[in-house]
Amino acid sequence: MASVLHLSLLLLGSLMVASAGNFHQDFDITWGDGRANILNNGQLLTLSLDKYLFGKIDMQLKLVPGNSAGTVTAYYLKSPGSTWDEIDFEFLGNLSGDPYTLHTNVFTNGKGDKEQQFHLWFDPTADFHTYSILWNPQRIVFSVDGTPIREFKNSESIGVAFPKNQPMRIYSSLWNADDWATRGGLVKTDWTHAPFTASYRNFNADACVWSNGKSSCASSSPSSPFSSSAWFSQELDSTSQERLKWVQKNYMIYNYCADAKRFPQGLPAECRTS
Repeated sequence: MASVLHLSLLLLGSLMVASAGNFHQDFDITWGDGRANILNNGQLLTLSLDKYLFGKIDMQLKLVPGNSAGTVTAYYLKSPGSTWDEIDFEFLGNLSGDPYTLHTNVFTNGKGDKEQQFHLWFDPTADFHTYSILWNPQRIVFSVDGTPIREFKNSESIGVAFPKNQPMRIYSSLWNADDWATRGGLVKTDWTHAPFTASYRNFNADACVWSNGKSSCASSSPSSPFSSSAWFSQELDSTSQERLKWVQKNYMIYNYCADAKRFPQGLPAECRTS
């Protein structure tokens, strides 16, 4: 099944163009067994594959080059419904010469507000780079080329919800979001630079596949044979923790846990733990 997603995402990278057109009018979905969907009145095309409940997901992306202001390239995990779970990589385009903003967020039961944003230490439009999500019962780790940039720990013990009960699908999309994406919507999309193209390759998922109400992993308990897989209990070692601190010191540009004005009643509980 991974090969199907690989082909689908190559199709996405080559055909999904943010333009003034309409996917209903300009595209025909000819295969994929329901994994391609046209949404938002024809303005958004998404491709998805199997549902996962925990896993290690890798994707290589090369982002829209040049003046990409107003565009958002997204790669994320999401469950259906009004009380969904979601784990986000979103890449906010910018004017030529300005850095991309890498936007991350975690939703549980339909509630997010856990944004962290970064600039990158390389040009993400010049070549492919690997963006990874590690999701296990203890933590979610966002990584770029093997370097962790964010860790969201399971803090259920202090009343913080953690996504662990709803299987999620992988989605990728590229759309026009110039009402908010670039400098809070101050910079609009310049359609004279269209088409805008993002490319995907080398998808890999080492994960528990959810099908017919059951997981391909016999159990998510510590005694499960599958729990011996490295990612299922993986945590950051001392070297990874130092790399995480380096990224957050030098490249983080927004952290909800440092935004006291946003939370006048006090920072979220997970922000107050050591």
